[in-house]
Amino acid sequence: MPQIPDQNALRAAAVHRLYTLEQSERLTRTRITGVADAFGVDPRTVDRWLANARANNGTYQPQGRPCFVLNPLMLDAVARWRGNATAAWKELRAEGHPVPSLPTFHRAVNRALTRGVRAGLRGGEKARRRFDVAGERDRHHRNYAWETDHVEASVKVRVEGHIRKPWITFFVDCATSAICGLAISPQRPSREGVLVAIRDAVLIDDHHGPFGGIPTYLRVDGGKEFLCATVKEALGVLGTEIIELPPFTPEGKGNVEAVNGAIKKTLFAGMPGYTHAPTLHGGKPVDPDQPLIHFEAFVGLVLEWVHRWNHENTPRSLEGQTPRQAWDADSALIETVTAEDLHTYTLEHHGKPLVINNGGVRWRKRNYIADWMHGRVGEKVNLRYLPHHDHRVELYDPQTGRHLGAAVMTKQATREQTLSLKQARRREADRLRAQLQKAEKNRNTRYAAATRSAPPVPLDVLPEEEALEHLRALDGFDPASEALPDLIQLPEPDAGWTLPLNPDTVPSPRPTTHPKDQP
Repeated sequence: MPQIPDQNALRAAAVHRLYTLEQSERLTRTRITGVADAFGVDPRTVDRWLANARANNGTYQPQGRPCFVLNPLMLDAVARWRGNATAAWKELRAEGHPVPSLPTFHRAVNRALTRGVRAGLRGGEKARRRFDVAGERDRHHRNYAWETDHVEASVKVRVEGHIRKPWITFFVDCATSAICGLAISPQRPSREGVLVAIRDAVLIDDHHGPFGGIPTYLRVDGGKEFLCATVKEALGVLGTEIIELPPFTPEGKGNVEAVNGAIKKTLFAGMPGYTHAPTLHGGKPVDPDQPLIHFEAFVGLVLEWVHRWNHENTPRSLEGQTPRQAWDADSALIETVTAEDLHTYTLEHHGKPLVINNGGVRWRKRNYIADWMHGRVGEKVNLRYLPHHDHRVELYDPQTGRHLGAAVMTKQATREQTLSLKQARRREADRLRAQLQKAEKNRNTRYAAATRSAPPVPLDVLPEEEALEHLRALDGFDPASEALPDLIQLPEPDAGWTLPLNPDTVPSPRPTTHPKDQP
């Protein structure tokens, strides 16, 4: 982009042009008036500029207007008084420092400090950031980049007899502003909430809707739950690159910040227990006995709001489209994984393989059991778990990675799970007993009944043809697949297999003799 010259440079060039015309006696009053109109000044001002050029050998050298400038001592006084220029002026004047009039001092402060710095002196860094200018990224295509963040609900809800403010973790697509997934927790979310939200955002099915897939980039702030080893491993397996933004930079993830601000204004503000509701004198609430909703109802209202955001909201950045319409209009391919694989990726890995013993799998001084473990004592398994959900773990084959099944903590197993474990134990015993009985039964040789004087024939001895047929059946042998002429007779040709021939072009057949007519 070409640089725009400053006004002083343009003014110097215009005055030099007038000076040149004057030296060649071609300068007219019309030209001076044109320059004055171009700069928005009076023609007499241009006359003064031209006089300045004559005094400096044709070069216009404007004389800056003298103004008062703050020295470091005065700047320190302004900062010490939190940007209050009047209080700083009074202090300097009381201490005997040479200071100009109060209006002149105010003008000097405004020239020395920007509006953002003055706001920062009064209200800190957060106030200064309101005067920053942030650029706008290209939206690219869907699933090119996501943004994620936590937001604390400014609503008090009831959670099993306690009053708490829930937290919501959003995953938002930057191209369409669609909320791809979320997780709601009664307390401040940990990596467990982040993993649940990732699972909800990536999956695409009837429950999760059309939004989802695997993003190329994920922008996160400096939250430790987003940058923990478990979350990095899960996103690394999916091939998603994490972009860590500097702390306290909400402009770096404007899409998810817009969602956070919208849900506060359009949902939380109208719910009972809103913490920012107007209060009476002394900070007393308007309705102190207002009933609070339960956590389950709160989750339902949030899910309804998310559906309205994706299907009814028309952000200005989408030019009148809803996120659903923008998502459907995007032709970018969507990459996803199965629910089983994603379940594995979003679980934390224990580390070295564990061994199944008679009490189940021992982990963190607790035993985990499952009905499918019967008969597998001594085998090694890999353990994965969801953080803060130690009552259930998932076990995998360490060689192939195949999911073997879930296991529950022994002391927290339900009555149905205990009953299933006993039934599986009985089924395993019944299976062994049946196999032993069958083996003993086959051990005793039985003979066929005889009507003639001959050696006894065991019943398990089959004729040759029956034995061959039996072996072929066991091996999955299909005679038709061999297509041998000696084994399978070919069918008679059908009349439709031949094409009609022209009798004029076909030679007459030779007389043949039937094999029976030959001597």
